[in-house]
Order: sequence, then C-alpha cells, then structure tokens
Amino acid sequence: MSIETSIASLVEGETGQPYPYRQVELVEPDWTRFPGWRLVTAAEWESVQWQRAHCVKNVRQLRELMGDLLDERFYADLERDQAERATMSMLVPPQMMNTMVPHVVPSGPGSLTDAFYADPVRHYMIPVFSDRRTDWSSHPHATRDSLHEHDMWVAEGLTHRYPTKVLAELLPTCPQYCGHCTRMDLVGNSTPTVDKLKFVAKPQDRLGAMLDYLRRTPSVRDVVVSGGDVANMPWPRLESFLTSLLEIENIRDVRLATKALVGLPQHWLQDDVRAGMERVAGTARSRGVSIAIHTHANHGNSITPVVARASRAMLDAGVRDVRNQGVLLNGVNADPHALLDLCFRLLDGAQIMPYYFYMCDMIPFSEHWRVSVADAQRLQHHIMGYLPGFATPRIVCDVPFVGKRWVHQLTSYDTERGISYWTKNYRTSIEATDADALTRTYEYYDPIHTLPVAGQEWWAAHADLDGAALKAAEVAEASRRTAALQAW
Repeated sequence: MSIETSIASLVEGETGQPYPYRQVELVEPDWTRFPGWRLVTAAEWESVQWQRAHCVKNVRQLRELMGDLLDERFYADLERDQAERATMSMLVPPQMMNTMVPHVVPSGPGSLTDAFYADPVRHYMIPVFSDRRTDWSSHPHATRDSLHEHDMWVAEGLTHRYPTKVLAELLPTCPQYCGHCTRMDLVGNSTPTVDKLKFVAKPQDRLGAMLDYLRRTPSVRDVVVSGGDVANMPWPRLESFLTSLLEIENIRDVRLATKALVGLPQHWLQDDVRAGMERVAGTARSRGVSIAIHTHANHGNSITPVVARASRAMLDAGVRDVRNQGVLLNGVNADPHALLDLCFRLLDGAQIMPYYFYMCDMIPFSEHWRVSVADAQRLQHHIMGYLPGFATPRIVCDVPFVGKRWVHQLTSYDTERGISYWTKNYRTSIEATDADALTRTYEYYDPIHTLPVAGQEWWAAHADLDGAALKAAEVAEASRRTAALQAW
C-alpha cells in the first residue's frame, strides 16, 4: 500500500476528488466458506463461549479451519515465523478470522493462498516469516519495552507517564493477540524469541496498590484501564475495580481499553456485561465522571454488523464515547484510502469515533510494519478535509520518554539517517529531579530501509556498536552536520 494511491488519476476522474466517499453497508462475511466452520450456526457464532473456545491458537488449528485452501508453503512460512521471529503467540477469535479474505470465494486447493498472503488483517494478526524484512528485521534501537512503561510503574502495572494521566494494566492477557503489540514484553504467552515478564503480586493486591496510589495522588484525574484487554477480566471483578475507581474524588475521566469490541464483540453483547456497564456508567454520570471505551481497529474489513451492535450496546448503556485508536501499519493501512475507508466505516456504520493512529513502536522484528515520520506526515495531510473535524484522527508518534506527539510536532529531522528529535513540556514519574528533562531532545528512528543510500550505509557501519557507543556516534554525526551547515 502506498500513500500515492490517493492521487491516482483514475480515482480523480470518477468524482473529481482524490478520495471518492461512498457510504458502505456493513456486511458479516459468510463464515461457512471456511471448511472448518461449514456447519457452524448463527446461534453458535453469536455465542461468546463458542467464539472463545474456537480461537485459532496454532498452525494445526489454522490447518483444520482452512484445510487445503492454503498451500503448504503458507503453513511452513507461519511455522518458521512462530519459531524464529514472533513476539506474540497466535490467538485469533473466529470473529476476527472471518474478516480475512472476506470477498474471495474458495475454488479448490490453494485457491485462497495468494489472497491470504495479501490480506491486511492477516498481515498483522497472523504474521509469517516472509512478511518480515531480512535486511533490517529490527532497528538497532528496538527494545522489548520501547515506551519504558515498566520503568514508570508507580505500582505494579500502573504507569504514570503524563502529569494528570495513568495507565492501569489490570491483567496481561487479551482475547486476541496482535503481532505488533507494543506490550509484547508483558502481554500473552512467551514465545521462542521472547520470555515474557510476569506480574509478581497477587491480582487483588496489585489492583489495591493501584487504587491506593490514585487516592494519594490528587494530580491524577484520568485513568486508562487496560491490560491486556479488559474483556478478559471477569465482569464482577472489573466492575468492582471501576466502582472503587469512581469513588476517588480526583478521577474525572475513565477509559476502558478493549480491542475485543472489534475482535470479540460478542463479549460486549452479553446481558450481564451490558447490565453491568449500565450500572457503572450510571454511577459515573451521577458523579460527573466521563467514561468511554477505546477500541483498536486497523482496517475497514474488521467493521461488521456485530461490531456495530456491540458499539451501540455500549452507547445505549451510557458510555460517553466509543473511540478507535488504530496503529499505522505498512501493508495494512498505510494508505490514505485505507485509512479513510476505515474511518468512515467506524463513523457511519458503527458510531465509533476515529481518534488516533499511532505509529508502530520500535519493538523487535517490527520493521516491515513501521513507516517513516515523513510518510506519516504525508498520510496526515492526505486524510484531512474529508471527515468532520471532531472525527479526523491524529496520527501520532509515541516517542520514548516523551509520549504522544502529533507527527508534525518534531523539533528537527535528519531525513538522511532517519532520526527525528522531539521535546516535551512535562516530566514523567521518573524525572522528578531531572533538571534537563524539559530542555533536552529525545530521538525517534525511522525504519532504516526507508532511508536514502547514504543513511543506510551509515547505519550499516554503526549498527553493531553497543548502545552507548551508537548514541555517541549519532551525536558526533549530528554535530558534524550542524557545523557543516553553519560553515556553508
């Protein structure tokens, strides 16, 4: 997918505009097209218990579902990735699986292989070895906890990065695992390449410590309740935590983070969950607190009628908003048409507010997904003007030790070496005594394969240095370039 798609003369010829808006009716793909689900009934499909019990968790289960519609080369490709590259284990609910190759009719052995390789949802939910780059599979600065959330824990699982906001990781599991997960160091099962961090304290002790911190920290007003995914927490336990949270006077905003609204919407349609959310939303409203749901959709194919029903159910229960925080991913949505198609399906079809698209974080083996800051800036330009202003998503870069920054907020940008420099106007919880925190610049790095030849050669010559030596080389090169510009 290329950002140049937006200026295709063929499309402009149809409507006179680079992007031709059309209202699209949401459709639930026919799950019986897959051999393993040919006898599955509508009642089973609507059951969250059936959905959870029939998740695809490994190559064998994918083979049982798809049979010979996929060539053996695909299964071998997936098996190699699981053994050598994957930072997340496989876990794909039927609902999400069904949004892959939704428009291709199977026509015999191997007939879905090419379409499956090309499918945007497959590309991030079931990555294969051949997807990944072999020149720079990881950036030299890639780290397991690329945003240093663990470093900023003020209680186990409670990250205090922004002055008035915290992130509460209630649990380390999800109903589905995205290949590009930024919390790959903590969330999900260990893989052959990643031995996951484990919470130490008992769940109730951890949650109690979080609440205690919030009670004694009146500067915090906003809590993102996440994980993992809150849909994996039994509702009574989640409701108990939220009720306690709403009793804290300084808490004015609560956001529930759940990709399951898109990946397992059947969870949010359960009677007990809907009734419980109505109680929580009622309590929040009576106390003047805003409660919202943040979900995570990356492609328009994922937005189906059952997703729209789940969103409507939550809005009817009293949540203020359902918002989408997607991730900008090459091969999935790094294209203005794909982004706008997704946003209009969210907004028109499911009443979900497009909110953010994050640039993919610098985790190991993610370079094939990442785009440069320059491309992100161009994408932001191309999507402007089509959506209502309040529903136009901001493309943001989550800069290590800084946080979310609109992609045009950088201070300076070395496009040859792909290093952007950023500043901030607040201290994190680990910088209380750091006098330089508000004056220094912080780096973010473009994928090396997107750089000009000179930049790629510079990284090839320096990438094997240890962290300190590499940083020193970067500073020296930046100083040399500055001096050359001043001399000119």
